[in-house]
Amino acid sequence: MNGHGKSDRRVVPEKPPNKAGLPAAEGVEGRSLAEGNPSQQIRFRTQCREDLQPALDRVREAARQDKGLRFTTLWHHVYEVDRLREAYFRLQRDSAAGVDGETWRHYGEDLEVHLQDLSQRLQSGAYHAKPVRRVYIPKSDGSRRPIGVPVLEDKIVQRATSEVVQAIYETDFKGFSYGSRPGRSPHNALDALYVGILRRKVNWVFDVDVRGFFDSISHEWTMKFFEHRIADRRVLRHIQKWLGAGVLEDGKRTRMEKGTPQGGSISPVIANVYLHYVFDLWADQWRRKHARGDVILVRYVDDIVIGFQHRADAERFRRDLVERFHKFSLELNADKSRLVEFGRFAASDRRRRGEGKPETFHFLGFTHICGETRRGKFTVVRQTMRRRLRGKLKEVRLDLRRRLHDPVPEVGQWLRSVIAGHFRYYGVPGNGPALRSFREQVIRDWFRTLRRRSQRTRLNWERMDRLVNRWLPGPRIQHPYPDQRLLVTTRGRSPVR
Repeated sequence: MNGHGKSDRRVVPEKPPNKAGLPAAEGVEGRSLAEGNPSQQIRFRTQCREDLQPALDRVREAARQDKGLRFTTLWHHVYEVDRLREAYFRLQRDSAAGVDGETWRHYGEDLEVHLQDLSQRLQSGAYHAKPVRRVYIPKSDGSRRPIGVPVLEDKIVQRATSEVVQAIYETDFKGFSYGSRPGRSPHNALDALYVGILRRKVNWVFDVDVRGFFDSISHEWTMKFFEHRIADRRVLRHIQKWLGAGVLEDGKRTRMEKGTPQGGSISPVIANVYLHYVFDLWADQWRRKHARGDVILVRYVDDIVIGFQHRADAERFRRDLVERFHKFSLELNADKSRLVEFGRFAASDRRRRGEGKPETFHFLGFTHICGETRRGKFTVVRQTMRRRLRGKLKEVRLDLRRRLHDPVPEVGQWLRSVIAGHFRYYGVPGNGPALRSFREQVIRDWFRTLRRRSQRTRLNWERMDRLVNRWLPGPRIQHPYPDQRLLVTTRGRSPVR
């Protein structure tokens, strides 16, 4: 019997195939990726990926059919050389090195030897997690966010482990959970929230902010949550190693009693599993048992928004959530968590009471505003958060100063990528004015920077327009209306349930 009163039903690994039926992935172990042209390498990697999927498909199907199944034999999926190789190629090639200084490109110069050695250490138990290097990145509000940079081999093993673990938990996660999940993006969460507010009876929105979530995760509860589905002690032991590996900062190593450093491939999986048990299951049950009206839920990792039909439900949910979080070492940020009147009747109700316009709330970089269509119908207007806009423009100005004497075509190509990336994320219907504002401000900053290159500059706006037309793309809406996209992705299923 397991610790939850259920029998441990074991997943027995399939019998290895004979030589005649060897999977292609096994047949090419040890083949060097340094040989051959890039197209051959791409075909090789694609074939490996296709050969790796059937094993995880069987794990995924077993998890889907039996929600009480605890998996006892998973580690062999992690140390497969083909899976480690695929994990290596999925890493960012220009990411910072960890405490050992190993870079993606240097490791890849003798990739097959390194992967074979890593696989053997994972099998024998000789692999040891190393502490992460702590760095700080600036946030849009002026503060700094701590990021952990694991060593390259930890990144590889964590990514391989994440893929195996996700094969199980993807069958368990709720539909309103969107963060760090295969096939789901921030815009899927934004679309679900938009459609939920428009189609359901939402009059109040609770914008939840969890204080220092990644730094507050309980290691003890994390391991208990993973043990609900995983009984392979090697998988659990390595997750525990990564949690307790510690942080190296200014040459001093600090052991972590709680929390998981952001930056590792395993951290988003840990966060999703943690909140799946702490919040998702509980919140879904709460709205079924206690809510008197409609309740919609949307979560993207630790960014959570809940819509309510009745204020009484929202206030009771908030009180109960504080107690729920406290039990699992989490805390609601009282200063940033807000309950706002929002929905199709918010403007008229507040006008009748002699109050101002409906309040707004922020979610995934967008400010959500109660608005109207041209026909006078209620809609949700989504605009780029001013703080995010100012932060990005400040970042562009600093980079322009560093590139002051770089060739104009080089700077133009870089600015094109910056603006195109901004449009890809923020190019939602109704946000055109903010896109134009961002582009115009970048143009003005570039113009001022170019004029600083020389005291005898001849640059005027006529010449600048030619540069702009040559290098900078115009504002463009990149995303369809949410209800159009969700009509395809959900096929009639509720996007918020």
